[in-house]
Amino acid sequence: MTLADQAAHDKASHVRRRILAEVPAGNPRGSWPAEEFAAEQRAAGVPAEVVMDLAGDRFLVVLRNQQLAVTS
Repeated sequence: MTLADQAAHDKASHVRRRILAEVPAGNPRGSWPAEEFAAEQRAAGVPAEVVMDLAGDRFLVVLRNQQLAVTS
């Protein structure tokens, strides 16, 4: 794969999700605050899930299946 092909693939593969909440990974309770918030959202009918943002060192509560392709 050429560099141009790799760049095009990376650009097409990148997705954005709506972030509902974020919790620092260094939180004394770990991911639990994010997991609890996501559970509350799911109980209210919002399709929330927790993901880890390694680059930002944080847990994110995001909308599941609400991925939007980045067009920039």
